[in-house]
Amino acid sequence: MLHTDLLGPLPELLNTGDTGDTAAPTRVRTPTGDDMWLVSDYALARTVLTDPRFSRAAAAAPHAPRLNTASPSPSSIMSMDGHDHARLRRVTAAAFTTGRVARLAPMVQKVSDGLLADMARQGPPADLVAAFAAPLPVAVLGTLLGVPPADRPVFDASVEVLFDITASSDEHKARHRLLLVDYMAALIDHKRSRTDDDLLTELIRAHDDGVLSRAELVSLGLALLTAGYETTVGQIALAALAVLQGVLPASALTDPALAEDTVEELLRTTPSTPLSFPRVATEDVELAGVVVRAGEGVVVSLLHGNRDATVFAEPDEIRPGRTAPHLAFGHGIHRCLGAPLARLQIRTALAGLFTRFPALAPGEAVVWKDGLVTRGLARLVVTW
Repeated sequence: MLHTDLLGPLPELLNTGDTGDTAAPTRVRTPTGDDMWLVSDYALARTVLTDPRFSRAAAAAPHAPRLNTASPSPSSIMSMDGHDHARLRRVTAAAFTTGRVARLAPMVQKVSDGLLADMARQGPPADLVAAFAAPLPVAVLGTLLGVPPADRPVFDASVEVLFDITASSDEHKARHRLLLVDYMAALIDHKRSRTDDDLLTELIRAHDDGVLSRAELVSLGLALLTAGYETTVGQIALAALAVLQGVLPASALTDPALAEDTVEELLRTTPSTPLSFPRVATEDVELAGVVVRAGEGVVVSLLHGNRDATVFAEPDEIRPGRTAPHLAFGHGIHRCLGAPLARLQIRTALAGLFTRFPALAPGEAVVWKDGLVTRGLARLVVTW
């Protein structure tokens, strides 16, 4: 089982599943009342995330078992398998190569420095989430995609609903989901008459060349805009909390020789995404003696896989230099495309934060977000 004070509230199925004593999948009940298999073993997790018999497309079917009441869009890259998924992934992969992300580093640094300067100017106390962790990814993703700065509050106010499990009504979630779809469609139409140099403009050209359908273009734009937002906000705040609670010294994040490996360990031990997207078995599959029947749903606990003691010695400890890859960004064909950009933002944010404010300290009780698929903090007040 997991032993740490940093986890905060978890999706209910992670609290009820027997995840610590056996490698075999366990049966869990989701908030929608559906039964699924929960995989918490590291090796089995990698199997589920790569085996084509566990389908994301099947999980988007109308009557597939669900983690929440949201209906996945079949035209989303996250709801595709095989050729269709590869086609959409090829269109976007070039934007997230190591070299292209490295060219974004000066922009990320400038935004981070500006937000920290604003914090210093306004003086303590400050809510680190509202003042720093949230606006950084908003600005970075907005710049990458070409979202006008004046429009960013539109999706900032609605994006959490896409990760919602229980916190809001079905009507509330549906309304905000439609707002985001309408906004992305309008932004695409606006950018058609321009010659901007951004990722969304490249996707529009791919649509015009017949590579993407209109529905795929809108879904892909939304996926890129939202998937890297809530997760990165959560990861920055969770990492800062680890330092503030004494789990590791700030120097591990400000020392260039240590920072990269330390961030990987923070991603492993306290990931902002504790669960994979569900998959549905397309045929009977045996996993560690358990037969997952065709049509049954499977979800992977990335959180537990990352702390599998058979793979990571003393798994609750931060130990830079581990060789086994963690699962925080997933695994296989659906592994997060934006991982290099997320890593850049997290490293830049944390190094800047603790360099600018070496005496940073918690100012009041932490407020955790609740009801989301992702983990994160609603409020992290700090002083210096």
